[in-house]
Amino acid sequence: MPRGWNRKDERMYEHIKESSEDRGVPEERAEEIAARTVNKQRRQEGRTPNKTTQGTGNPNKGLEARSKAELYNRAKELGVVGRSKMGKDELVKAVRKAR
Repeated sequence: MPRGWNRKDERMYEHIKESSEDRGVPEERAEEIAARTVNKQRRQEGRTPNKTTQGTGNPNKGLEARSKAELYNRAKELGVVGRSKMGKDELVKAVRKAR
C-alpha cells in the first residue's frame, strides 16, 4: 500500500483494478488507472501532501495571476526549452512567445 493511503483507498484501488481487468484492460494499465483514480480522489479531498498544482491554471486568468508551477506546466506543454531554470517573469514571457 503506498504511503498515505488508508484501507478505503486500497479497497478502491483493488476494485477499480479488477473492474478494468474484467473489461479486458492489460494488468499494467489497469494498475495505472486505479492508482491515478485513487490519487485524484485523495487530491480532491485534500488528503494529499502534494500542494503543487498539476494543471496549467485557469485559462480565464492572465498569465501573471498564475503560480510559477502552473506557468511551468504550461511551458512544458508548449515545449519551452530551459524552463527549469526560469523564474516566474521569464516563464510568463516564454509562454507568451511560444503561443
